[in-house]
Amino acid sequence: MQLNLPAYEVKIRENGKKGKEIFDTFRKKYVRLTPEEWVRQHFLHYLCNEKGFPASLISVEKSLKINGRARRFDAVVHRNDGSPFLLIEFKSPDVGLNQHVLDQVSAYNLAIHADYLIISNGLLHYCCKMDYPNHRYTFLKDIPDFSDL
Repeated sequence: MQLNLPAYEVKIRENGKKGKEIFDTFRKKYVRLTPEEWVRQHFLHYLCNEKGFPASLISVEKSLKINGRARRFDAVVHRNDGSPFLLIEFKSPDVGLNQHVLDQVSAYNLAIHADYLIISNGLLHYCCKMDYPNHRYTFLKDIPDFSDL
C-alpha cells in the first residue's frame, strides 16, 4: 500500500490463522498487519529517520483512562524526563482526517497534556501545537524536526 511517507525496510511474516504480521521495532515484537499499523510503522520510522526523533522516546499503544473509560493512544513521544511531548493518532489510509479524528486525539490529550498533536492516515498528516493558556491549538505547516522542538 503506497503512502505519502518514505519507505523503510519492513519485516513481514505470515502467522497461520493470524495472517500477516509486521515487526514493530518500537515494541520489539511482531504485530498484526492492519492498514492502520502499516501507517503507524511508516510514520514512526519517518519521525526517527527523517525528523531525528529518538526511537527510545517513543511509546506505542499504551492504556490511559478518559472519564473513567480505558482507551489506548496510538503513539506518544516523550521528553528525556519521561513527560509526554507529542501525541499521535493514526488512521487507515481509507479513513479521512476530519474534525472527529481531531476531537479524538484532543480527548486523549486531556489525560496526556502533550505540547503537540499529530494525526495521519499515511496520505495526509496534520500537526498542531497546543496553546493551553488560550484553550486552542495552532496548525503547523510541517512536522518539525526533533532538534527544533
